[in-house]
Amino acid sequence: DVLPQPDCSPKAGREPLELEESGSKRPPNTGARLWGRVRNKLLRNKLDPQTVETKNWHTDVIEMNGIKVEFSMKFTSRDMSLKRTPSKKQTGVFGVKISVVTKRERSKVPYIVRQCVEEVEKRGIEEVGIYRISGVATDIQALKAVFDANNKDILLMLSDMDINAIAGTLKLYFRELPEPLLTDRLYPAFMEGIALSDPAAKENCMMHLLRSLPDPNLITFLFLLEHLKRVAEKEPINKMSLHNLATVFGPTLLRPSEVESKAHLTSAADIWSHDVMAQVQVLLYYLQHPPISFAELKRNTLYFSTDV
Repeated sequence: DVLPQPDCSPKAGREPLELEESGSKRPPNTGARLWGRVRNKLLRNKLDPQTVETKNWHTDVIEMNGIKVEFSMKFTSRDMSLKRTPSKKQTGVFGVKISVVTKRERSKVPYIVRQCVEEVEKRGIEEVGIYRISGVATDIQALKAVFDANNKDILLMLSDMDINAIAGTLKLYFRELPEPLLTDRLYPAFMEGIALSDPAAKENCMMHLLRSLPDPNLITFLFLLEHLKRVAEKEPINKMSLHNLATVFGPTLLRPSEVESKAHLTSAADIWSHDVMAQVQVLLYYLQHPPISFAELKRNTLYFSTDV
């Protein structure tokens, strides 16, 4: 994982077509070409074993047509970047079990999820690349802090915040849960269920797995599912299809526990790639499924073994 921290000089803040002191114009698309060079530099360094081994920040500079970009980067293993660390604080929502949060709030879906979804649907559902484009990290951390503190100015802050930061805060909340929303315990069954070739058997298995989730997890998942479907309805405008949304959220809502990951460390890269594709397919299956009702799931008296 590459963690770039760009630090643009004052010169870099100018528009690509701004007049130079000499009166000449910069070539068009300078910005896009410059960031293309930055990405290429990152990729080349990412493949360099010596760079990967160091834990220090590496500073570099790239210049083009009078624009200078200074950036720092370091590498961290995927295990560390995806590691879930339970919160040690008694209050707050990030890193706290979803059942604890909903019980404390006396709600069915965590307040942070409801508010972020409401704000995205209010003014971000037609935003191109919503949930795919990252928000500013400092804005996301600021939102995280106010939600954790249950600050009375949350709603005012949300209304003024960039919509991509709000979308990023929602993704961060799910990423920092002590265990994925679809749980560690059911992960192997989800992986096996999505691989079933018989449509009827797959339907039975995938619905049974939802019924097996704790109620707070299930209700929150169904709430998020319907939201993502509404986002995808605006695909002609926001360019976010069901598959795009499944790609963004799948690995966040569903991934192997740390114990299972360590057990397969020898072929970690191949397993990670295979697992990510399966995680995306699981979420895509539910996104493409007709509306799923919590009440109907609970009323269903048919039980199927998860040993698929």
